[in-house]
Parts: sequence; C-alpha cells; structure tokens
Amino acid sequence: MEMVWGRFGTVLTAVLVMVSTFGCANGLILTGARVIYAMARDRLFFNAAGRLNEASVPGVALAIQGVWAALLTLSGSYSQLLDYVIFAQLGFYVLTVGAVFVMRVRRPEMPRPYRALGYPWIPAAYIAAALLMMADLLVVRPASTWPGLLIALSGVPLYLLGTRRQDNV
Repeated sequence: MEMVWGRFGTVLTAVLVMVSTFGCANGLILTGARVIYAMARDRLFFNAAGRLNEASVPGVALAIQGVWAALLTLSGSYSQLLDYVIFAQLGFYVLTVGAVFVMRVRRPEMPRPYRALGYPWIPAAYIAAALLMMADLLVVRPASTWPGLLIALSGVPLYLLGTRRQDNV
C-alpha cells in the first residue's frame, strides 16, 4: 500500500487491519464464552460456567476462556499458536459443512431456512480445499499442527464421558 498510496496507504492499511482484528477477536471471545456456557448448561462442562452474572454475561465462562488463552500463549510462538488454531478450526468447518450433506440425507423433509449456494458442488469444493490445507499443515508444519489436533480430539472422550453420565442420571 505504501507503493500505491504513500505513507497514508501504510497508515490506512494498519488501521484497517487493527479494526478487523479487534472485531474478529471480539466475536471469537463472545462466541467462545457462549459455547462454554451452552456446554455447561447441557452438563458437558463445569456447572459454574453455565450461569450468567448480574449483567447477564457468562462471566465464569469468559474467565475460563481467558485462562485457557493465557496458557496457550505460553505454548510457543504466535505462528505455532496460529497453526494449532487454524488446523482445528478447519476441521470443525469441514464437519459443519459436511453436516449439510448428512442432514439432507437423514432429514430430507426438514424445512431449510437457508440456501446452500451451489449445492452440492460449492460445499464439496470447500470441504476438499479445507482437507487439502489440513493435509498440507500436517506435512509442512507437523510440530505445531499435531498439538492442535490432539487438543481438539481431547474433547471427544470428555464429551462421551459427559453424555454417558447424562444417560445414567
């Protein structure tokens, strides 16, 4: 941008990146705390995280998320942390988009409040591209990708344990 707009372009780009980053971080923080809150409400996480404070905010869930984020910052460089997160996030995106296919097979009569643009080709292409990026990360950056995969997979036995406990109650 400096070559195109001079010093103004550099400053403008930096400001736009900061606004975008803060907006993204805000959404991720608030969404993450609500996920923890919902898990606690479903008895899949600590009960305390399933309560709202006097401001109707899941304060305990926000604190848990903050502690976890602080611990992750101690795990290595920003690049490594980004690899942890990106790999796991891509995996969850693949599962989410794949659910469109599953639901259309299992529940074809169910009303669809949204349209999957270009179905089935665009969702399938997205899944293929995400899987290729995940495979690339596993090959090119295995030291920082495997921990992210293991962290995400660590939730599976905890989920199964939690749902088994709910079935017995």
